[in-house]
Order: sequence, then C-alpha cells, then structure tokens
Amino acid sequence: MDLIDKLKNQAIKNNGLTADSALDLFSAGVDYPFRVMAAATEIREHFRGRKIILCGIVNVKAGKCPEDCSFCAQSAHYETGVSSYPLKKAAQIIAEAAVAARNGAELFGIVTSGKMIKAKKEWSEIFRAIESIGKMGLKPCISLGIIDAQRAKDLKSAGLYRYHHNLETSRSFFPNICTTHAYEEDVATVQSAKAAGLSVCSGGVIGMGERITHRIELIETLRKLDVDSIPVNILNPIKGTPLARMAPLPPLEILITIAVFRFLLPDRDIKLCGGKEKNLRQLLPLAIVAGANSLMTGNYLTTDGRDSALDQEMITDLGLTATRELKPLCTCSTKARKTCGRRKVAKKQG
Repeated sequence: MDLIDKLKNQAIKNNGLTADSALDLFSAGVDYPFRVMAAATEIREHFRGRKIILCGIVNVKAGKCPEDCSFCAQSAHYETGVSSYPLKKAAQIIAEAAVAARNGAELFGIVTSGKMIKAKKEWSEIFRAIESIGKMGLKPCISLGIIDAQRAKDLKSAGLYRYHHNLETSRSFFPNICTTHAYEEDVATVQSAKAAGLSVCSGGVIGMGERITHRIELIETLRKLDVDSIPVNILNPIKGTPLARMAPLPPLEILITIAVFRFLLPDRDIKLCGGKEKNLRQLLPLAIVAGANSLMTGNYLTTDGRDSALDQEMITDLGLTATRELKPLCTCSTKARKTCGRRKVAKKQG
C-alpha cells in the first residue's frame, strides 16, 4: 500500500491526519497531484456525499475598517479606491438574499466591515434581516467581526444558523498580516459562537507569503476549535494594499493544498471562496475533485465573482448535484440575459 492510499484510509478511519503526515502528503502531491486529488474525492464522498453546497454573501457595511489586515481592500489604512457606505437597511439585505436564493444558494451571509458592531440601530436591522432570511428557507449566516458570548446568544435567539469569522492564517504567521488586534480575539469569537450553539464557519486566505506548514497549522487550530465549515480564499492582490505585488500561487499548489485540507478535516465542509476564478482559471472544476464540497457563488465583498449558472453547470458536468437548484429568471443564453425583458422585470420585483 503506497503512502497516498495509506493516508487516505487513515483519514477515513481515524477522521484526520497528523501535521507530519499532512506534510508528507503535500510532498507526495507535488509529484502525484492527480492521485492525491482522486484520493481526496473518495474522502469527500465518504463523508459528505455527492452534493455541493452553494453560499451567497452580501457586503452590508463597507470600507473604513480600522484594522490593518494586509490583504484587505476595505482597510482604512490603505488607499484602494473601494467604496464605503453605512449599514444597509434590513429590506435591502432581504432583497439581496432573495436573489441568492434564486441563484441556488443554500446559505446566505451578511458581512460587515470593521472590528465589531456597536450601534443599537445597526443591531436592530441585523436582527430583522436574520429573521426574514430564515423565513425564505435560506440558512442565515453572519460575519460581524468580534463578538462576545452574550451577542452570540442573542444572534442564536434571533434565528441565526451560522457565524462566520476567519482566523485568516496561522497563529505564528498572523503578525505578518495584522497588527491591530490579537489572534486570540479571533479565537475567542469562534469559541463564543460555538458555545452559543451556532454553526461556525472559519478559515482564511492562502497565498499571502505563508508556507504549507502555516496552512497546516491553521487547519490544526480550526480542528481543535471544532468548526463546521472552512472557507478557503486565495489571495486576489488589491492595488494599494501591502500585498498588491504578491506573486500568485501556482494552480496545482492551490489544488494540493485543498486536498491536504480534506485529508486533515475529512468530515467538514470545505468551501472554495474568493479568488478562485482568478487563481485557478481553467482548473477551477478540479477544486471539487480536490475535496471542496462547497462554493461561494456570485460576487464577493469588493470584487466580482461569476454567474451562478456557471457554478451549477460545473457541478452538473462533474456528475454531482447542488443542494439547491438554480431558479433562472429566464431561459436566454448567458449573453442575452443582460438585455432580457423578463430578467429586468424580475429584478425590478426584487
């Protein structure tokens, strides 16, 4: 039995690998990337089946963030030209959730810029939005920065399904990425959300200059925190940020990293998020082969994604199914949809 098969069986039987084994797997993936990806597919299907979860998000409060995360276009520390605006009204958030539902999303995330939410008026809008989104049949998710135990309980009582809070990178590499708050504040937020009975989504960004050892360290931390979903973002360098000139990761390295994550966290959702189109290019479908069982669909916080219909098509072409089907506004081709009268009417109706 060779190393890849041995580690695959170990991941299935023992529910994960050690850090040393993960490093050995990454090395094997450099020489045999497609064998490692094929093994990751077996692990994904063993634990998560053949269904792919789609998630939509909306940036409801943008820009002017006091944190100095070196990858972020919304940081007030950098001149990036990104628009800023106050918290959207609940009605606006609900309307965008309805679009995500039509696009096949099972979960919908409300995301705010900044370290935390303090204003009572903002909390009131957020609670109203959560309640209405849940009534649509969507699973409401939210990312509000740092929260304490009481706020986590309040969100759970309001009907929130999942709290999202990325650790961004490993504890040892974090000082290279952010200096305005401590790593333990992020860890404490994840712990508060878990303690309140919320599902937790927490991951990070790869391609920021970290090594594979840092990525494995991050996953080990997330495993100890018992998070449910791990979003994997791939750096999309933004002009004006300190990482604007960072060289992109090779697509195969990204895919091997995703496969290693699947071996390390065999029974959890691994979600491919921001930067996937730009960095994986024509190899994007292989991210699912490499072990991802979830995709962020539609646009991101400050950058464009792609048409959700393409994600649904990709899933179907791989012989898999989405947990929710796309409900197209019309039957026109992708190019024709921009001028279709039926689409315009449906958009006007919200």
